[in-house]
Amino acid sequence: MDINELKFLLKLLECSDYRSSYGASIFNSFKGKDKICFSLGQQELINYTREIATVKILPPGQALLNLDPKEVPITEKERRVLEKISKASGKISPGKITSPKASERDEILKTLSDRGLIEPEEKIKKAKGEIWLTERGFAYLRDDYVPKGAANISLDLLSNYLRFLRKALRSTSEQVSTPISAPTSKIESSVEKITEIANISDEEILETIRKLDKDLGTDNYLPIFHLRQKLQPPLTRDELDKALYRLEETDQIELSTLADPVNYTPEQVDMGIPQISSGCLFFIRLI
Repeated sequence: MDINELKFLLKLLECSDYRSSYGASIFNSFKGKDKICFSLGQQELINYTREIATVKILPPGQALLNLDPKEVPITEKERRVLEKISKASGKISPGKITSPKASERDEILKTLSDRGLIEPEEKIKKAKGEIWLTERGFAYLRDDYVPKGAANISLDLLSNYLRFLRKALRSTSEQVSTPISAPTSKIESSVEKITEIANISDEEILETIRKLDKDLGTDNYLPIFHLRQKLQPPLTRDELDKALYRLEETDQIELSTLADPVNYTPEQVDMGIPQISSGCLFFIRLI
């Protein structure tokens, strides 16, 4: 993380809930803001709303256009959009697809992408877009970041960081504090309980998934954020992610991506497991 990325993060700490509109004036002084956001996003320290920059047709989509329209599993509007994309020499921006209207067009593009008929390329959404500190970014600034070397940092940015740390410290203190008058037996019992919970086995995690799926009625598609809310803490995010990967490798669960985030908040989506390519693993299915 270079100095400009650090300054950007510290500026973000100034915002309510560490969240801001992309075009907020407080970021006007940053040159190359797109590059900074992209780099911090790659490091999973921040996240931002995205939009489709370009699309191109894939071989399955081209093959589908050669079939009888009555035999293809897409609507007439979807077919017209697919035909428009196929006529481009390479990538085409959504703005050049003038019909149907933008909101319906974007939904169609998402559907065609989910079916593997087109390949979208995403970019940061600037108009009405938002940026926010991720859970990983919060933990990194609170627990792991170690400043090194010399840098020109304003006292205002330093003040943002100090307020962030104090707030995080107060929150931690409130979670672990025990009344002075509490009986010794209760304190020892609490310590034993915490120790026991911290040693959660993969089998216990699997059983928790079963119980949550049943209690919440998620029809064997449990969003990961429910499991995080149940097991973090005592488990860390990294510990839970590794446990889920182990369960998947042993064919006990299957992790799948979220196609349409419209029914979930950005915070809930952010609790998935980010993937290097795009999107994140979001659902847990018992096998």
